[in-house]
Amino acid sequence: MSNVQIVFLVLVFIGTFSAVIWVVGRAAGNPTHRRLNRLLGGAEEVSRPAHQWVEKVAHATSSFARLSLPDEGYESSALRRRFLNAGIRGATAPMAYFGLKTVLALGAPLLCFAVLTATQSSLRGASLMFVMLLTSAVGYYLPNYVLAKAIARRQREIFENFPDALDLMTVCMEAGLGTEAALTKVAQEIGHKTPVLSEELHLVNLELRAGGSRERALRNLSMRTGTDEVEGFVSMIIQAERFGTSIAQSMRVHADTVRTKRRQKAEEAATKVPLKLLFPLIFCIFPALMLVIMGPAVIQMIRIVLPAMGGN
Repeated sequence: MSNVQIVFLVLVFIGTFSAVIWVVGRAAGNPTHRRLNRLLGGAEEVSRPAHQWVEKVAHATSSFARLSLPDEGYESSALRRRFLNAGIRGATAPMAYFGLKTVLALGAPLLCFAVLTATQSSLRGASLMFVMLLTSAVGYYLPNYVLAKAIARRQREIFENFPDALDLMTVCMEAGLGTEAALTKVAQEIGHKTPVLSEELHLVNLELRAGGSRERALRNLSMRTGTDEVEGFVSMIIQAERFGTSIAQSMRVHADTVRTKRRQKAEEAATKVPLKLLFPLIFCIFPALMLVIMGPAVIQMIRIVLPAMGGN
């Protein structure tokens, strides 16, 4: 390794170490964190650690976020809806998102180049450029993957617990409670099982108490969750109010439909298990099993049959 490469590695290490210290220091020095609004009726505040980290990351990467942050159009974009589907409603979410994309897109190739240089890799010219571009692309699209996984995890939790919430709401409405009172009761009781769905129902109650229309509050619930089951529930409530049908009876039918769909998805996942186990069974378990079963016979053949065939 030449002196120029050594000096370059030292400079890259110092720069990377300084950047990490600067980011961690700025993130740790921000004591503010997001909480849910204090719910009416004496409900306690619920802290949101995810929102705290979003604000810290946004505060630490604000300088890099300006390089790729769009100037306008975010409020009506599909990215904002994806943030809502992931449960991220902070104003600093786009800054943290684009800041991470910029930092990873610029830092991943430098780190890759430093590692390849330190290990004295044989990559040169076009091959080295391709690897660096590949690592830059991976770093740029990594926040997209993380956001998609967060959305899928949240929507799955809502889907699995929504039939139970509908059953509880049906019981409350058949007992004489109105729609708003039933939503409030369900939001309080179901919070022990699924905080995500409880939070969304609390937000609906807050919108209704703030003077918003029921249709608009339910439409916002459908937009925030992004699930077909909640969208069907919202459409069913709106249509039942317009045509004067029984909301409790319609809700019971919708709960049965959603529960059937949940059971079908569970059966589908169980049906896929043998197919997913086929490849590990063939390539990992079956060779080891054959080695244990056929190993002694092969050893005996080598010891007895091969010498006999050779005339010894």
